[in-house]
Amino acid sequence: MSVESVFPQLEALLPHVQKPIQYVGGELNSTVKPWEACDVRWALMYPDAYEVGLPNQGVMILYEVLNEQEGVLAERTYSVWPDLEALMREHGVPQFTVDGHRPVKAFDVFGLSFSTELGYTNMLAALDLAGIPLEAANRGLDDPIVLAGGHAAFNPEPIAEFIDAAVIGDGEQAVLDMTKIIREWKAEGRPGGREEVLFRLAKTGAVYIPRFYDVEYLPDGRIARVVPNRSGVPWRVSKHTVMDLDEWPYPKQPLVPLAETVHERMSVEIFRGCTRGCRFCQAGMITRPVRERSITGIGDMVEKGLKATGFEEVGLLSLSSADHSEIGDVAKGLADRYEEDKIGLSLPSTRVDAFNVDLANELTRNGRRSGLTFAPEGGSERMRKVINKMVSEEDLIRTVSTAYGNGWRQVKLYFMCGLPTETDEDVLQIADMAMNVIAEGRKVSGQNDIRCTVSIGGFVPKPHTPFQWAPQLSAEATDARLQKLRDKIRGDKKYGRSIGFRYHDGKPGIVEGLLSRGDRRIGAVIRAVYEDGGRFDGWREHFSYDRWMACADKTLPAFGVDVDWYTTREKTYEEVLPWDHLDSGLDKDWLWEDWQDALDETEVEDCRWTPCFDCGVCPAMGTSIQIGPTGRKLLPLTVKKDAATSGGHAH
Repeated sequence: MSVESVFPQLEALLPHVQKPIQYVGGELNSTVKPWEACDVRWALMYPDAYEVGLPNQGVMILYEVLNEQEGVLAERTYSVWPDLEALMREHGVPQFTVDGHRPVKAFDVFGLSFSTELGYTNMLAALDLAGIPLEAANRGLDDPIVLAGGHAAFNPEPIAEFIDAAVIGDGEQAVLDMTKIIREWKAEGRPGGREEVLFRLAKTGAVYIPRFYDVEYLPDGRIARVVPNRSGVPWRVSKHTVMDLDEWPYPKQPLVPLAETVHERMSVEIFRGCTRGCRFCQAGMITRPVRERSITGIGDMVEKGLKATGFEEVGLLSLSSADHSEIGDVAKGLADRYEEDKIGLSLPSTRVDAFNVDLANELTRNGRRSGLTFAPEGGSERMRKVINKMVSEEDLIRTVSTAYGNGWRQVKLYFMCGLPTETDEDVLQIADMAMNVIAEGRKVSGQNDIRCTVSIGGFVPKPHTPFQWAPQLSAEATDARLQKLRDKIRGDKKYGRSIGFRYHDGKPGIVEGLLSRGDRRIGAVIRAVYEDGGRFDGWREHFSYDRWMACADKTLPAFGVDVDWYTTREKTYEEVLPWDHLDSGLDKDWLWEDWQDALDETEVEDCRWTPCFDCGVCPAMGTSIQIGPTGRKLLPLTVKKDAATSGGHAH
């Protein structure tokens, strides 16, 4: 049967909302397939506004991987702003996809990608608008399978009652495997109903189905154990790892947004994973091992992507892009190739010790020279040992000296506040570092218009990292520490004016901490916040700390726990963590030893260049580190000859 587009009803509402363009679809390279020609249908959501969700690589890749399959369609949906939400409720318009404007409820799978936990209330808003029961237990045969993925899905327990399934790790192969299982179940006439298809997914050991696991608690509130509640369900669920990135050159046809978005560029992921071993960094820990895309693979993707989109900037994405074994050749090759087209290149941020001026010059040769961003993370040498960020102040000064000496005027430094064992003194050293940077810049450039921006985020301990046991600094203590730092910078007559200071207060970090290390009991808090109007918690103007705390105070006492129990309490080795049954490949004992090393201020090398440290990933996951150099070069695509004799280009 056909599914009607809701666009006629939606169109009447659009003149009454802000930025209506974000809801109309039809972007360059978007896909709308005939409904009847497909037997498995996915609605993919990045649970945030269009401007943040559209450029998201994860969703864009899965959208394309699925739509390339015969008989499978994938469409996208994003969070609607409160103005449209109110009108949709008033006029009975359901949550829709931007591609075919089809109701989300009509799809087989509703897949949400969470890169941050602050998107949970937006998920509930979308489910409710779609007419899908909020609780998985109340869904029937015709409701979609609600699936969570993305980094936050490595601990899906706080949303366990709202989702049917979670996939941890890389999604490319996972969505194809799931599609096959759903297709077979549908072809057989959907035997055994919803329970059966979920059981078939669970049996693979690669999809986590929360309803098949029971959580038992100790009298003091800690978890006793998490156990499967039916036979045939594995005790642990493993993450997915795509091994040869060159075999998955997605997105081939990147989407070009209609409305303004946060990133107006084409992006290519140049490698996945990072083994620098920064102890606070969940992304680095859960995406191991390092898998590089080859220099020629990168070149092909850039060429096809630029042709397909017309963008004028290419972002070379990864967790630490300057660590690619052939980054110099990649940057030079691309800058040479696109010199006449004035295509700019960018790296998201550069490690202090991986920066060199040749690389920086290649990156800015065809584009504009913007500021450089470095992330020392810790203000003092001692803190950088604790977090295993092996960068000395000398390294930083040498690097910024090179940059300022070569014509840069603006450097941005990123730090964290509230790290384990941190003191006021550690944070105040951030001011000293910034002043030294300005002094050095003025010296080498002979100019006074040197700027340095210090940007500070609150530290949130994350699952599957050595800091998963660490106590979080309270919001009040974080704010007090940042106030002292601000006073020190502002009070400096000589350099203070040249230093920009941006920081987030400690409140959003506490909510993020509650959600990132929470267990199933936190679902009640999320639901209460949603029912009280909580939406877009990642946006400062919509976030309400007071609302989250009030809802936690209302719901958590029934379980004998509170916000501090989840956030500022240090956890012990014996404690069962809510995500222990989800296998990221990292050995729990190895993580604990690394936590002890942090407390002893002991640094650990990067296993790309040293012998293995037995973190557990490679043997457990059947994976291995894949890095170059390949020795290949990125040849220019077009050989230019004298136009008069050759009549243009020779390919």
